[in-house]
Amino acid sequence: MKIIGTILLVAGILMTIFTGVDLVTKKEVVDLGVVEINKKESNPIYWSPITGGVIAVIGAIVLVAGKKK
Repeated sequence: MKIIGTILLVAGILMTIFTGVDLVTKKEVVDLGVVEINKKESNPIYWSPITGGVIAVIGAIVLVAGKKK
């Protein structure tokens, strides 16, 4: 319980600070033997800072509940 609570708490704090990530994928557009043309696409993933706060609070509750045992 302590480990899960700590992981949730840290993940929630990080999600509150960093409100998104940007995944970059590489697509092959043309392949003509020796010549290749690739395209990089940006796929952003965003979440609300409130989500991170809720996860941090849940992590703190799980951490406190784990210490009571």
